[in-house]
Amino acid sequence: MHKLNAIIRKEIDYYFNSPMAYIILFLTITTFNVFFYLIIDHNKEATLDDVFRLMEFLFLFIIPLLSMRVFAEEKENGTMEFLMTTPTSNTMIVLGKYLGVLTFYSLIILTTLTYYFILAIFSSIGFVEAMTGYFGLWLEGAMFIAIGVFFSSLSSNQIIAGLLAYCGIFFLYFCSTLEKYVQGGAKTFLHYMSSLKHAENFAVGVVALSDLVYYVTGIILFIILTRISIEQRIWR
Repeated sequence: MHKLNAIIRKEIDYYFNSPMAYIILFLTITTFNVFFYLIIDHNKEATLDDVFRLMEFLFLFIIPLLSMRVFAEEKENGTMEFLMTTPTSNTMIVLGKYLGVLTFYSLIILTTLTYYFILAIFSSIGFVEAMTGYFGLWLEGAMFIAIGVFFSSLSSNQIIAGLLAYCGIFFLYFCSTLEKYVQGGAKTFLHYMSSLKHAENFAVGVVALSDLVYYVTGIILFIILTRISIEQRIWR
């Protein structure tokens, strides 16, 4: 556990010591704040449904930027071999790096909790519905981060890793739009694979077991694939 915490701290320290991370954080929060005001002003309703949908869409672009460097940078700098020869297990390395990015992402989500408190002060908003929406947003982001970390493990080029992550995440998010071109089992498969469809329930305060299974399974799957990826690198 001590080794895992050390890796997590190392990843978090990178973000807080990196000007680019602060730029991403500033632009993200500023963009969210502007659209929060515009959406609430337009809807004239004490609800965060549309805000969650907007944040979810913007995170499609932000998360690959956060995750693309995780392993690609280690390979590019030539420190990957050193990392793999430390007494830390491969599982701990993958989990530590993943949880480091997830922690930074969680901090971004936490800063947006002010939206709920603003609406709660000046109007009536459902606490359970709002927290469910935040949980769904966090859970979906956790799966996208796992995808980004996996693709980062496949390349020593951060740009390539980022582009691969964009392709994978965008496919999972928008694949339901392909349903009209297929029938039967393929249509059902695309509908279930769509992250957008699963996120819709959380945004309106509904927690379904199938949605939880979808995200948790996705996180575990890509963490396992990442471990396999870095282990394969040892033998090359």
